[in-house]
Amino acid sequence: MNNGLILPARPLLANEDASRIIKDYERFQGGLPSGVESYLLETYGLDVSSRYGIHAIRNPFGKASGQLSLNLRQVQDDADAGLGFVVLKTVIAENAAGTRSMEEWAVKETRMIVDTITGKETGEPGWNVTWQGRGWHGSFPSYLEFARQALEIGKTAGMVVVPSCKYHLPGPEEAEFRMEEYHHTTRGLYEVWKECGFPGPLQMEKDFSPTLAGSGRAKQQDTVLRWLREVPHRIKSCLPDGELVLGIKLMNTVFEDDFQLNAFRALLEEGESVPDYVVYANRLYDQGREFAGKVGAAYGGPDLSRRNLRILTALRRLELEGDLRKPVPPVSGTGNVGTGKMALEYALRGAESLQMHTVFQKPGSAYSMKQGSKTERALHDLYFHPEHGLVAWMLHLRNAEDLVDAANVTSFKDVASWYRDKGRDWFLRQS
Repeated sequence: MNNGLILPARPLLANEDASRIIKDYERFQGGLPSGVESYLLETYGLDVSSRYGIHAIRNPFGKASGQLSLNLRQVQDDADAGLGFVVLKTVIAENAAGTRSMEEWAVKETRMIVDTITGKETGEPGWNVTWQGRGWHGSFPSYLEFARQALEIGKTAGMVVVPSCKYHLPGPEEAEFRMEEYHHTTRGLYEVWKECGFPGPLQMEKDFSPTLAGSGRAKQQDTVLRWLREVPHRIKSCLPDGELVLGIKLMNTVFEDDFQLNAFRALLEEGESVPDYVVYANRLYDQGREFAGKVGAAYGGPDLSRRNLRILTALRRLELEGDLRKPVPPVSGTGNVGTGKMALEYALRGAESLQMHTVFQKPGSAYSMKQGSKTERALHDLYFHPEHGLVAWMLHLRNAEDLVDAANVTSFKDVASWYRDKGRDWFLRQS
């Protein structure tokens, strides 16, 4: 183990493989091959297909909900680049009259600063985006039309697209949830999903941004735990049984690691309904950080991934020790996923997919590919970078962990189940 990480500093590669990766890295600077997933399977014996929620995805890389998934041009660029999935900008729930109790989150705040950051905990360099992030600022009907067209783009391209929503969360002084907002918004999203001809249930994410601590509501632990226990069931009650696949985006809080694990347990063990998958965990919060004239801002970088991996390690240890009363649903990892190597650190802890934002925001000079959309440039580095790309480190796992099937294929799905078998002892040794 290397400072809480599973992977070592350098990949264990045969000379032939190392040379081939460097050659491909240079060759594809002008553009990735069409159907890069087939190329990886045929050339390297790597299967990068996976799952996001209930949907099969061609690769594990997706775009998290935010400023980079709020218009059709962005969604089309992601489809053209070959991204696995996209989570649309978060809409704020409203009732049939158009009233939103979480109105303060429906504000057009788009200022963003992209810069480097040094981890306070690790001293490692990384990238960070600071922004005045809020939800969809337009009307709910306009969001439904955007979602309809985005879903059509995804269906045509074979890229999974799902909406995201922020529902009313009662503060300590409130007894009731605004269920009229839950019903109206969920039904609207469901109707669009069905109009687009998608088989099976609506898949969507619930955004828990207020637990990040930018909101004063997040400072009271009992309130946060109540939300986690009750919200999944309240959303699922809006549609007939089996018609909704719900992902809960569980955020970091300002509290210590023990509370993060308690939050996980409240979400998974103590509610009437369990989410179908969990997204873990977006952003940290610095109460002293200044941005745009305000004190207190969210941030990412190396400290974010270090904390997320630490919590996921503890969660899997509890699972393997039999200390959880219910199974852990599928996990989609997010937080400082800037390299293929970091993607695999999440996958080794059971993450079946990765959601990213900052990696698509870096200045053009930070990518080795000098043309194409930033999504394609990011994917080029994520796959083929000789030192920290997915190809190099999946081959490392083949060599170091004997992670290969009878057909001599190493699959991302097998990486995501490593903790249950070959990695079991590693997790049980962690304290």
